Amino acid sequence: MYHPTFDHASPQDTGPVTGPITGSVTTPVAGPAAPLPGSAPRPRGPRRRIAGCLAVLTATALLSGCGGSSDSADDENASAASSAPSASSGTGKGMDKDKGMDGMSDMDMKYGDPSATPAYRVAGASVVKGAFELLDTRPPGMDDAKGTAWLGQGDGGTTVTVSLSGLKPGHHYMAHLHSSHCSADNGGEHFRFDKGGAAKPPNEVWLTFTADKSGKGTTTVTNEKKTGKGAVALVVHPMEAMDNRIACADFDF
Repeated sequence: MYHPTFDHASPQDTGPVTGPITGSVTTPVAGPAAPLPGSAPRPRGPRRRIAGCLAVLTATALLSGCGGSSDSADDENASAASSAPSASSGTGKGMDKDKGMDGMSDMDMKYGDPSATPAYRVAGASVVKGAFELLDTRPPGMDDAKGTAWLGQGDGGTTVTVSLSGLKPGHHYMAHLHSSHCSADNGGEHFRFDKGGAAKPPNEVWLTFTADKSGKGTTTVTNEKKTGKGAVALVVHPMEAMDNRIACADFDF
């Protein structure tokens, strides 16, 4: 083995050095150390880095097994949140209240225009009208409901106008043409241009309106087809309660 040469005695030979070193030290360039006989060579380069990474992964796995990782808990919470039903998923009492015919939301249906030309003013139209009569199926608070319905037929088809008072202010209402008179099961079934067709406009005639602050409501709707004498009554009910018919008006042809 190489030993550096000093101009004075080595501390290993004589003990601590008490004076300055006046000589010079010659340091050789060291090469790779040769492995001891019978020992495996030490890994270098990429292999050494891989071994280090494996050690870190092993330690992380052990920690996770003991206490769990915060990242894993966050992932589970996110998964649970995404699988939870949304507040606006369309279930519950609100959806049931607004659910109308054919699964449509009645609150989104707007048939008629309060500012449109009413049936009794349509030029050249043949007009019939009827006064509303209260029905036994009306909900509480509707005892003062009254009004008139008009049906006019002309070159533009059929125009229907409804006007009522004694309603609940701000409430939504709906009316339909019916194929039976009020005395026959409160108007019976809805009138349809095509009896085997769809149970909605334009095959049926619907009107929707909202009562104002004084409890009055009116609207007008026009269908391009003529009803003839097939539509003989108009029935009105609360929009959220299709079976609670408030009043019925017979048309006097």
